[in-house]
Amino acid sequence: MNIITTLIGSIAAVLTTFSFLPQFIRLLRTKEIRGLSLHMLLQLTTGLFLWTVYGILRKDVVIILANFIAFAIMLSTIIIYFMIKKYKR
Repeated sequence: MNIITTLIGSIAAVLTTFSFLPQFIRLLRTKEIRGLSLHMLLQLTTGLFLWTVYGILRKDVVIILANFIAFAIMLSTIIIYFMIKKYKR
């Protein structure tokens, strides 16, 4: 793999890994879950978990790190989602 390919992959990994971070921060600040789709959160989290496993099987550090970090953000979002939902009942 040449340097250009690695650079493109790394930039893509950073952008997609942290793409949900603004929504996560907004959730923490506002405690508002009304605009979030639980189905989407669960589907994306499952996909990120599977990408992490795929990266492990391929021994690709960029895939592993990018998807594991995004998985952790999404899993935290789901946990907070249910905490807020339970509190607002």
